[in-house]
Amino acid sequence: MMRSLYSGVSGLRTHQTRMDVIGDNIANVNTVGFKRSAVTFKDVFYQTLRGGSAGDSGGTGMGGTNPQQIGLGVTLGSIDVVHTQGAAASTGNGTDLMIQGDGFFRVSDGTNTYYTRAGAFHFDNEGFLVTTDGLKVLGTDDNPIQIADMNDPTTMPQSYSIDKMGVVHYVDSTGAALQAGTISIAKFSNPSGLEKIGQNLYRATTSSGDPGSELTPGQGSLANTTIIPSALEMSNVDLAQEFTDMIITERGFQANARTITTSDQMLQELVNLKR
Repeated sequence: MMRSLYSGVSGLRTHQTRMDVIGDNIANVNTVGFKRSAVTFKDVFYQTLRGGSAGDSGGTGMGGTNPQQIGLGVTLGSIDVVHTQGAAASTGNGTDLMIQGDGFFRVSDGTNTYYTRAGAFHFDNEGFLVTTDGLKVLGTDDNPIQIADMNDPTTMPQSYSIDKMGVVHYVDSTGAALQAGTISIAKFSNPSGLEKIGQNLYRATTSSGDPGSELTPGQGSLANTTIIPSALEMSNVDLAQEFTDMIITERGFQANARTITTSDQMLQELVNLKR
């Protein structure tokens, strides 16, 4: 069979994968804290018809020749998550938080620790700061953030506030001003290595490495990181970019499909020689 058939099939597969990623990006254009993904391709391997050779020394004989190779298609190079800052959307809700700068909120289900840029939080009936799915937000002391009345744990405090350094302040039923802790921020040397697990959550991998020991916003490696209360970070998907990539991907898919149909026509001409 013709090599171009297999090259065309590989092109169809990779362009379909790229279209799948673009479709996911567009679907999450309004997902809080979502980070778009980008696809790259790479060539697969080559069949060498003739290797290269060096010319005869002295310049009196034959000159050198270049290798003759035929490429055999394309494959997926990478699917990278682009961790650029998303736009800020003011919500007026005091428990909605946005990270300005690098890092991720640390949340826990009681057993595992996950990471997220989606700061759509609220206080539950026990005073814990939780995500929309009920995961507890962790403080710098690795304990969940909780506002609790010192005199009556079943009574919610009179008021609360969260400052740009992530410190949670509240006033209990007696009027005493207290602090529930500081919301922790984890920073990774390779955030693109984090694994997406859905529900706006990431999980650390060997590629991302472990977060550093510094978890306090505005300090150490997080000196340029602050928390913006009453705001959410929107998706960093750029529709103009996605639609442009969609057109390029569609044309690439069509071109590879044409390669297959043209190769088939050539084979048909070969078959017709017998008639």
